[in-house]
Amino acid sequence: MKIHEYQAKEIFASFGIPVPKGKIAFSADEARNLATEIGKPVMVKAQVHVGGRGKAGGIKYCATPDEAYSNAENIIGMNIKGLIVRKVLVTEATDISHEAYVGIIVDRSAKKPVIMVSAEGGIDIEEVAAKTPEKIHKLHVDPILGIKSYQARQLAYKVYSDPETAKQAAGIILKLYRCFMEADASLVEINPLVTTPSGKVVALDAKVNLDDNGLYRHPDYEKLRDVAPQEESENEAREAGLSFVGLSGNIGCVVNGAGLAMATMDLVKHYGGEPANFLDIGGSSNPDKVVTAMRIILRDPNVKAILFNIFGGITRCDDVANGIAKAVSEFRPSVPIVVRLTGTNETEGRAILAEAQIQGAETMVEVVTKAIALAGVA
Repeated sequence: MKIHEYQAKEIFASFGIPVPKGKIAFSADEARNLATEIGKPVMVKAQVHVGGRGKAGGIKYCATPDEAYSNAENIIGMNIKGLIVRKVLVTEATDISHEAYVGIIVDRSAKKPVIMVSAEGGIDIEEVAAKTPEKIHKLHVDPILGIKSYQARQLAYKVYSDPETAKQAAGIILKLYRCFMEADASLVEINPLVTTPSGKVVALDAKVNLDDNGLYRHPDYEKLRDVAPQEESENEAREAGLSFVGLSGNIGCVVNGAGLAMATMDLVKHYGGEPANFLDIGGSSNPDKVVTAMRIILRDPNVKAILFNIFGGITRCDDVANGIAKAVSEFRPSVPIVVRLTGTNETEGRAILAEAQIQGAETMVEVVTKAIALAGVA
């Protein structure tokens, strides 16, 4: 689950990580009032679940409350990478003498959390990794033993030469790791971690992604979920028990099982198509899940054809077929649909599809190539 910067900073502050003071504003008037309340220059920062806000003009320095009003008025409603800005963070501006980067993710190959630090803060870490990977220093942490104080100090000295600054940074690294583990995060990131002219180290920005599988331990975090209109499909899929990720292609894919879904998408690419989504209906045979899946895919105007690739084990092919027939009757889609059913009750399922005049296919290759041909995009 992605959360906004202001929410991530609230979590950081609860773990003792220093962050600038700030509050959220939903209008230009609120931004001006908050800037007046802060009583010093502020930053007005767009709150959307995407990076590159500064380059898009979504982060502005404001010397006066009137500037905060003007900039907030321009930022609220702005489209940043397809997401509409509906609120801004008004936070005190911080003088900067040095920028660094600290982040923690799970290294799946090593099966451990990995802490990354770099003196190259304030820019995309992906850019640093691509151009100057030697400037990123990593530490894999044993999840049972956790990080030790000396390890945090060693990382800090990779970035800072001043002992007092390194001491502050090491403390922040320890707190950030505790935040990562105790909040059940899949990512925590400070970019930039800044040093002020007075020598104070502060998390100027904050990014936290929470692991959905751990949210049952954090009912208070569920309220942080902010579903923008552009993310409506992913939210609907989650509530229906579907696994959905929207992509930029033209072939809608509905499959049961993540492995089969990935193989199907690979075949779509192999034969010249572009998958419009990853959508796994899972092992359930509930026809209503199929109806929801169809509704989600038909919401994408780029979809030119839809393919179903169902392997019936626990999933019953006739239940899936009933769901497809119900969805076609309800939505009357204008795009062609091709369905491959194999496994439990496939004969019954194919009979249902034939009665509903829905095209079938025998193999994975056939269902993929038919869908691409009907879409007319290859």
